[in-house]
Amino acid sequence: MAAHITFGTAWFALYHRGRLQPGETVLVLAGAGGVGSAAVRMARAHGCWVAAAAGGSEKAAICRDLGADAVIDYEAEDLYATVMELTNGRGVDVIFDPVGGDWSDTARRLLAWEGRLLVIGFASGRIPSAPANHVLVKNYAVIGVHMGGYRERRIDLVRECYADLHGRLERGEIKPFVSEVIDFDAVPQALRRLSERQTTGRVVFDPHR
Repeated sequence: MAAHITFGTAWFALYHRGRLQPGETVLVLAGAGGVGSAAVRMARAHGCWVAAAAGGSEKAAICRDLGADAVIDYEAEDLYATVMELTNGRGVDVIFDPVGGDWSDTARRLLAWEGRLLVIGFASGRIPSAPANHVLVKNYAVIGVHMGGYRERRIDLVRECYADLHGRLERGEIKPFVSEVIDFDAVPQALRRLSERQTTGRVVFDPHR
């Protein structure tokens, strides 16, 4: 289930909605998080150059372990300046954004010509907006990704997604990042840490522990 949710979201975002192509450049916000870590691995497995952004040295180290080509600690580095330097001023083709808020405002300025901003969620608590004139001048697309909607409208794509993911898991191309497995008593504390963005990867609840 950890793979279905996190990698499923990344699959629909990058492969289906984002039409990701091998060789493209990708920026993943919250790269050490549940869906962010999956996006890093899925984009790398697709032959893309991946920059992962995370807050703090511990989360930045996790992004490196996940295989990101470049890692930005946005508590210690300037996200915009660093990515522009890494891409020689071009920006990135695709941004995977589960954060929203101020980081989304900064990230969309990093999109290259005809780039795609994938809107995954709003972990920051603020829903950002992209000025229409900026979208027009840079000729980029803002693309919403809601995996749950496909269960009602395109169950065939959900089956295709899971079949592809299972094949990749069996071949060792991707691996879920489960940071911890908790029992029932630990759920309240885990939910608090999740709301405060203190978790990494996927926190899995096992009712049999």
